[in-house]
Amino acid sequence: MPGRIAVSGQAATAWQTATLTRIRRETPHAATFRLAVPHWAGHLPGQHLMLRLTAPDGYTAQRHYSIASAPDGSGHIELTLDHVPGGEVSGWFHTVARPGDTVQVRGPLSGFFAWPGDRPALLLGAGSGVVPLMSMVRHHRAHGLSTPLRMLVSARSPEELIYAEELGAETTPVFTRSAPTGVPVGRMASAHVAPLLAEQPSGGWEAYVCGSNGFAEHVSRLLVAAGQPVDRIRIERFG
Repeated sequence: MPGRIAVSGQAATAWQTATLTRIRRETPHAATFRLAVPHWAGHLPGQHLMLRLTAPDGYTAQRHYSIASAPDGSGHIELTLDHVPGGEVSGWFHTVARPGDTVQVRGPLSGFFAWPGDRPALLLGAGSGVVPLMSMVRHHRAHGLSTPLRMLVSARSPEELIYAEELGAETTPVFTRSAPTGVPVGRMASAHVAPLLAEQPSGGWEAYVCGSNGFAEHVSRLLVAAGQPVDRIRIERFG
């Protein structure tokens, strides 16, 4: 089984300036922020970075954020952030930040959750947990990969489904509070997961799970119950 992917120590520790170039609204509570990072070393789908804000008085706030964009060598990366109530960094991005503003970033970080496109990928996310998974989907599309890839993503409602207009046939959305007419409402369940495990591609799936602690635990149990090997479940948690 492919394991952790090595991360450049120099890239992971060196801070560099990133300039905000564009803001794109995704949902009422989430937006994508495009950053120009001229010396970005490149990343793999699924990796994240550390972002630092510095106030005029020298106070700093740092947060880890998943990278939403696929690696493309353009010197730009995208982050999709929920507006977290009381959040220092997300609050600044959603209420203060404007194109031309600068922040500090370092990375990419973590080779464990990275997907280079070399193995069948089963992606399961909830809320903003779809962000690193979408980097994988975009990478898959951009390179026309034949490697099997499927995604299950949970959202409270269609209005809260991040990247809704970009999702394609590889994605099945699950709505927990309200759904379009004829679509059942409820948590991600064995009925969603088991069919994918019943007809596995050659070599089986590598499962990538991203979401809250509760979601990660729940979905991991569904995967194991459906026959997914524990050592082929990669989890990224937040909250």
